[in-house]
Amino acid sequence: MTSPNKFQTHEVENQPLPLPPYNLWLADELLQCFFSQHCDKPLPSVLESFGHLAGHNQFEHGEDANKNKPVLHAFDRYGRRIDEVKFHPSYHALMSSAMANKVHSYSWQNLDTPGSHVVRAALLYIHSQTDAGTTCPLTMTHAAVPAIQQGKNLPSYWLTKLVNGQYDPRQLPAFKKEGITVGMGMTEKQGGSDVRRNTTRAEKREDGSYAITGHKFFYSAPMCDAHLILAQAEGGLSCFLLPRMLENGALNHVRIQRLKDKLGDWSNASSEVEFQEATAFLLGEEGRGVPVIIDMVSLTRLDCMIGSSALMRQALVQALHHVGEREAFGKLLINQPLMQNVVADLVIESAAATALTMRVAKAVDASSNNAHEAALARITTAIGKYWVCKRTATFVNEAQECLGGIGYVEENAMPRLYRQAPLNSIWEGSGNVQCLDVLRALSKEPATKKALFAELKTAAGKNPHFDVFVEDLIKEFSNTDSLEIRSRLLTEKTALALQACVLLNNELVDIKILAESFCESRLADQHGLAFGTLPATTPFKEIIQIGSLRAQRI
Repeated sequence: MTSPNKFQTHEVENQPLPLPPYNLWLADELLQCFFSQHCDKPLPSVLESFGHLAGHNQFEHGEDANKNKPVLHAFDRYGRRIDEVKFHPSYHALMSSAMANKVHSYSWQNLDTPGSHVVRAALLYIHSQTDAGTTCPLTMTHAAVPAIQQGKNLPSYWLTKLVNGQYDPRQLPAFKKEGITVGMGMTEKQGGSDVRRNTTRAEKREDGSYAITGHKFFYSAPMCDAHLILAQAEGGLSCFLLPRMLENGALNHVRIQRLKDKLGDWSNASSEVEFQEATAFLLGEEGRGVPVIIDMVSLTRLDCMIGSSALMRQALVQALHHVGEREAFGKLLINQPLMQNVVADLVIESAAATALTMRVAKAVDASSNNAHEAALARITTAIGKYWVCKRTATFVNEAQECLGGIGYVEENAMPRLYRQAPLNSIWEGSGNVQCLDVLRALSKEPATKKALFAELKTAAGKNPHFDVFVEDLIKEFSNTDSLEIRSRLLTEKTALALQACVLLNNELVDIKILAESFCESRLADQHGLAFGTLPATTPFKEIIQIGSLRAQRI
């Protein structure tokens, strides 16, 4: 007789237990440190409550929404054109919880409260760790506000429902909904980031609306209630709000050609569309399309930094959890010197990314009434977007390697994080676009250069490596020969200097430890090309402890 235990060949041991639910706000000391550094107002309760919700309910929704990609239904069963994209229920759950907790609107609802953009940055940072795909429509909805405010003939309900509304996925005209979302459709096949090559046409009608004819090669989140687009009007390239549904309940003349088959970002849909005299409304003035979207670009670049910093953080959490429970060669991975070097290096990188992101959020927040902060926001959104987003893919891969083979298996969170990691470096202008924008700002807007180096001077004398690095950086900017071809290296060095500056200006003891190690490794050539190449004098255990989850808050 066959033994019932015949196929019980071994006992599963030396494998970590699944990461338990935890509060993404309370358990993250680094996020709290950098938040407090740039927002000294009373802590809003939404951070703790949303941190709990995200850590206890939303991770599973994130997994399900990505395993079940959106599907395009161009026609109904009777052949009528409907151009509807169906999402998994988890996508709607993620959007609903995010919008209920004001991830898309906190900064606009609290404009009179200093630090509102910093609070909102922390909310998005929390949400992005559970699912990055839904971050796209949340980001675009948030960033659309300054452009929509320029719609002189636009019904007021657009702005009201955007800022004050809740998630409402029903297929209804915007004025009938509880809240709306707004997407973007700027780029075309022949132009990409060079939007002045757009060929889509806008013809003004007698009632003041415009008829849009043409195409968009990337039309993000096509089920949004409206999209901001660029098209050529009689006066030149102009910005428009193009509704999905008209007030009479009819679909606007937008035809979804296909959904993009993307490397990552699977929970969200991106599409290609064509317009056949679709109805749209002018924002700003004809020929001023690019200036209208400038404020939006700044906000979306900040969100790219937030999203990438969040991916780093969650990859770090996964790596630290694994190496803290897995043994190899007689002791826990976390207690082995070389692994300590790797994970400590990841903690430093994650901390620096989050620190710079929150500093830029403060600059954006204060830009309306502070000239220094406005100029700083103008240039640091490009610098930070370039560097933080560029580092994310390498970072996530290193964290993935800490898990070994199971970090490459889809049952684990790491493959999803890794697929997502390159997106923000591409979206909203690739690396070259950001670096050229840095040069443009420095040459054409003198206030940005003044603000940049004034900011760096705030940390002068706090670390000798930092002082030498900044001095050399100023000399490099003074050399105007071949600036464009050197712009990537200059932008990288400037980003490192800014990260060091923010860390050095934090008075907390734990952050000072990170700041010293950051300056010694990143600024003094005491670091290799890969992670895990910190000098032997680094306080590895202290740094790892700073980056770890607070166990009593999970």
